[in-house]
Amino acid sequence: MSRVTANQPGGTPTWIDLDVPDVERAKEFYGAVFGWEFSAPGAGGYTFALLRGSRVAGLRPVPAPASPRPPRWRVHLATDDCDATARRVAEAGGTVTAGPLDKGEQGRSALAVDPGGAAFGLWQGGTLLGCELVNEPGSLVRNDLVTPDPAPAREFYAKVFDFTLDANQDMPDADFTFLRRPDGHEIGGIMGVPEAPAAAWGTLFEVADTDGTARRAVAAGGTAGEPEDTLYVRMAGITDPFGAVFQVGARPPAARAS
Repeated sequence: MSRVTANQPGGTPTWIDLDVPDVERAKEFYGAVFGWEFSAPGAGGYTFALLRGSRVAGLRPVPAPASPRPPRWRVHLATDDCDATARRVAEAGGTVTAGPLDKGEQGRSALAVDPGGAAFGLWQGGTLLGCELVNEPGSLVRNDLVTPDPAPAREFYAKVFDFTLDANQDMPDADFTFLRRPDGHEIGGIMGVPEAPAAAWGTLFEVADTDGTARRAVAAGGTAGEPEDTLYVRMAGITDPFGAVFQVGARPPAARAS
């Protein structure tokens, strides 16, 4: 278990949320899959997903999208100065699509798109630090960017967040680069996949049982790919009733304890 008690260093994935046309249906699905409970709706109907009373994600009600592009869980990267980071996004070739703006006492945020078209958010925590639990079943464990053109993405995120870039020696045949904060901590990575239809940040949730979680997702009205063992986790891709794609993964018990 990892409980977050302070704002994360700049560039760290710190919050995730999902735009949905039907919050009640989303609550049914994600409650069945992860055992989440939910807060009462706040401003604009925004609803927090709770794991043992701690906030782990958000649901935002929006009209059904006109675009055929499927929705995605949105990752928000931490910043201690949202306005300054938003300026760096623009200077590095990205686009700020909303904000920066205050979210009451909870924090200050902006939404952006990188040069390859991948959407992400910025979060300067106030009373909401971000995800209050991570790296345990039912919570966020990892975000990676998948893109058909990784070179501009690597340059962009390094400029905005001062990341260093390292190859993954465990995966010599993959076009994968670790993103590391200035303190050396790995926050995710960039995977070059030429056949990817679009650039997008992916979200991986920790689970205790990948196969069981996939079965619950199907029973709750979603779809699931066949679970498979990877180098680090047993993983399955899941699509929720609205078409949002995410992944779940179970690490070996020794890895979860570390």
